[in-house]
Amino acid sequence: MDRLIVVVHTVKMPVGFVRTAQRIKGRTVANLAHPKRSVIEVKAENNCLAHALIVGIARLEKDPNYQSYRKGNKIRPVVARLLEATGIHLTNGGRIPELVRFQEPFGDYKIVVYDDLHCDNIIFQGQTGSAKRINLLFDDVSRHYHVITNLTGAIAKWYVS
Repeated sequence: MDRLIVVVHTVKMPVGFVRTAQRIKGRTVANLAHPKRSVIEVKAENNCLAHALIVGIARLEKDPNYQSYRKGNKIRPVVARLLEATGIHLTNGGRIPELVRFQEPFGDYKIVVYDDLHCDNIIFQGQTGSAKRINLLFDDVSRHYHVITNLTGAIAKWYVS
């Protein structure tokens, strides 16, 4: 006579790899994010997840090379050192297992990946209690990661919990 409640959640698995020119309802997430100053478009064709993480950390730590990284300059050697130090290979793209592995060495930061420009579409959230957050935007059409610098500005809401 007991009740059984079943809750089912569906999750789209991200695989960030390369950009494509596909469109979603006429506009890609990158096109929607382009006019927003609170979203940094990662210019890298490959290893976009590692590029986005480095840009996000450089912004949080006020790295003097942040503006260069943001524009895509001086970042390739840093990405190569990061991938070599962690042993992560992004040849098949950046998926959930790679995000989990990146979360381990970056324990001082909480990596949060959004699927769309809506606050309820979180596809990955690092299991750390850190107050420093690296917010990433995943475009599932072009399979590419971008950096969100201001979550409330990107999502266009007054408050995001």
